[in-house]
Amino acid sequence: METVPGTPFGVVHLDVPPVNSGLAIGALVAGIASVLVALLVACFGLAGASGGWGGWAAGAFAILGGLAGGAAIVLGILGMRQIRRILPPPAIRFTGRGLAIAGLSCGATGLGVTVLSLLLALLLQAA
Repeated sequence: METVPGTPFGVVHLDVPPVNSGLAIGALVAGIASVLVALLVACFGLAGASGGWGGWAAGAFAILGGLAGGAAIVLGILGMRQIRRILPPPAIRFTGRGLAIAGLSCGATGLGVTVLSLLLALLLQAA
């Protein structure tokens, strides 16, 4: 225990255990959702190409997949920024860098697969 200069009183720092970042967890959840919706875009685009409804269904789910992928990327970046920040000892420390990186990569993959699947569905619809 350290004493405050000029007084007999001491200063106590409570040990606060690190906490997983909620932003990093949210990035991972949104990234996984983005990949799953991207697969739906591909399935609906391919299944409905001959019936004439594949492009519409794929487009509707592509909006959802794009939003989920974009949210995962933004949350992953914000989560990594939150984890990297160093604060004095009594403050809460955040962990979960791996969760944030996984959320970023899943979100980017889901966004890319969504765009490619939508383009494929529209190409098959036009043919």
